Amino acid sequence: MLDGISSLPKPLVLVVEDEAALATMLRYNLEKQGFRVEEAGDGQEALTRIAEAQPDLVLLDWMLPVMSGIEVCRQIRRKAATRDLPVIMVTARTEDQDAVRGLNTGADDYITKPFNIEALLARMRALLRRSNAVPLKGQLGFHDIEMDLAAHRVTRNDRRVHLGPTEFRLLEFFMQHPRRVFSREELLDAVWGPDIHVEPRTVDVHIRRLRKSINSDGELDVVRTVRTAGYALDTEPL
Repeated sequence: MLDGISSLPKPLVLVVEDEAALATMLRYNLEKQGFRVEEAGDGQEALTRIAEAQPDLVLLDWMLPVMSGIEVCRQIRRKAATRDLPVIMVTARTEDQDAVRGLNTGADDYITKPFNIEALLARMRALLRRSNAVPLKGQLGFHDIEMDLAAHRVTRNDRRVHLGPTEFRLLEFFMQHPRRVFSREELLDAVWGPDIHVEPRTVDVHIRRLRKSINSDGELDVVRTVRTAGYALDTEPL
């Protein structure tokens, strides 16, 4: 049932949701699709469960008692052990700036309530493929950046670079096609997949996160913005 990840152990999903009916519905549908599911009813309980047994993915409600989903996501990203943990923010907020805020906090994706369960499952599968898939063993290199695909590790000038699964796939795609300009739509198809509906501005958020992660003081920003065209990995202005 888990398209693209059936050979792996059943992924563990932590559902962080204080609405009991919604949590029950999610558990039923996820378990039917072959996921293992744990639940947390508030933000503090979520962090405790993650510390006890780290899940493969977190479905994180924005509005939670005790601690908001935004703060939970911040704390997940602050810790080395969980900074790469895939997080999908579930929210009743529909304003664009709210979605951008959630992504800027560290969420890999977001979906608004009420949502279609098939759409949620598609996003979860895509994110799990990006975080767990290991392409053909080997390395990619560009300028002073090295990417070990087998170890899922990125270094720059011998400095370890920590990337979330979406940023890792973005950088991998860029490093496979250096100096070529890609539009937001092309990046969405290549990194998120053609069957996943994500707003083009989501690309901008993840590009900013990629830049913040790979660039240190004095290092060249190799992710180039090409006005009206898109983005490219290049060492020269475009």
